[in-house]
Amino acid sequence: MPSPRPIRAELGALLRLAFPLAVASAGQAAMGLVDAAVCGRAGAVVLAGAGLGNVLFLALAVAGMGLMMGLDPLVAQAFGAGDARGARRLLWQGTWLALGAGVLLALPWALVPLALRPLGIEDAVAREAGRFIWTRLPSLPALLFFVAAKSYLQGLGLTRAVLLSTVVANVVNLGLGLLFVFGGESLPGWAGPLRAIPPLGAAGSALANSSVTVVQALFLAAAVRAMRVEGGVTGQRRPRRGDILRAARVGAPIALHLAAEVGLFALVGFLAGRLGRAPLAAHQIAIALASTTFTFAVGIGSAGGVRVAWAVGAGDTALARRAGLTAFAAGAGVMAISGLGFFVLAVPLARLMTSDPSVAPVAATLLSVAAVFQISDGIQAVGAGVLRGAGDTRYTFGANMVGHWAVGLPVAIALGLGAGLGIIGLWWGLCAGLSAVAAALLLRFLRLSSRPITPLAAVAPFPAPESL
Repeated sequence: MPSPRPIRAELGALLRLAFPLAVASAGQAAMGLVDAAVCGRAGAVVLAGAGLGNVLFLALAVAGMGLMMGLDPLVAQAFGAGDARGARRLLWQGTWLALGAGVLLALPWALVPLALRPLGIEDAVAREAGRFIWTRLPSLPALLFFVAAKSYLQGLGLTRAVLLSTVVANVVNLGLGLLFVFGGESLPGWAGPLRAIPPLGAAGSALANSSVTVVQALFLAAAVRAMRVEGGVTGQRRPRRGDILRAARVGAPIALHLAAEVGLFALVGFLAGRLGRAPLAAHQIAIALASTTFTFAVGIGSAGGVRVAWAVGAGDTALARRAGLTAFAAGAGVMAISGLGFFVLAVPLARLMTSDPSVAPVAATLLSVAAVFQISDGIQAVGAGVLRGAGDTRYTFGANMVGHWAVGLPVAIALGLGAGLGIIGLWWGLCAGLSAVAAALLLRFLRLSSRPITPLAAVAPFPAPESL
């Protein structure tokens, strides 16, 4: 059994890496929280439309983001093995992958808004949601590049730029959100042409989000450009079929796993929309708040994944196991605190997010359900991160499919629709699915790290650097 000293040292190293990543992830979620608050002040229809549009956009975006996250273990393991030049080459290939995947994913998704009314969504909500999606889709390639650049920087252990980009994004998002959602008519005379901007509702929120995505992508691009690589990057920028396919092969199961998870949340959002605007608005508020706490677990999982990948790249499986288990413990501890906060502050938080008397009580009840699944949510987020660092991405996809779709969805339908519990029953289904996934991922890491872990580069070596 490891002595307390190595465990304390590992926890300190983990937290130093995790803190900026967790704050950055929380900052990303904070933008969603601010969006929900701004749209909530514009009325239940705008809030419901923006919430539904955002859920449907994220169902697509997370699949693309998961594909890009295949770079996480590849880059971090390359750094762990001392191959900085290979890691930079992977970033360039990720850039090409982001451009291609962003365009290919966005084009068919532009048809989704046309299906909302036939599927039973209220006309006014469907109109707002459609405008949100169409305004948000053009920024998808920039979003995917941001994920690629983040993978590179966190794999190197340099997370300050990621954190700063999120701070800048939150400031810009708040200003643009208020301007585009409500319009510029109330601005002072010196604002000039900004006063002519009309209220855009949900589409205004999407326009603010898209603008911020481009700003963040450019910020990280500048940070990467400022970094020097020994031996230079000459010849590293051309697209290389082998590297792109390799990143896509590692990332595809991550994309499917995230799509499975977010797809279930999107389906619950859709079912909430069929229950009426109040349940949908309450669902959006509770999701925004739960997503904010979840990002701390994501930050810990990302940091744990980097620590595990560095150890795997260096051929030290014992260190990889210690890093992973430390991350699990830290994630569970942080989420236990957030669960207590949701339980105690459910009503005040709901009233802070909306003034609609038909929405606030429902949102408060959903937050009480969220309090129950906080630890499970944290464990499954960390589990996905550390298994990704070990290069094991396929199992996570399978666990999410079984946990969310074979366990969570039937429970949600049985309680929410069969037993007549409505949106509350749907959320208990989410709780069941998250708990099943958490148990599966923890057991998988315990088994995987009990024997030597082979680096990805040894399993499928990089091909000769031929260009496409």
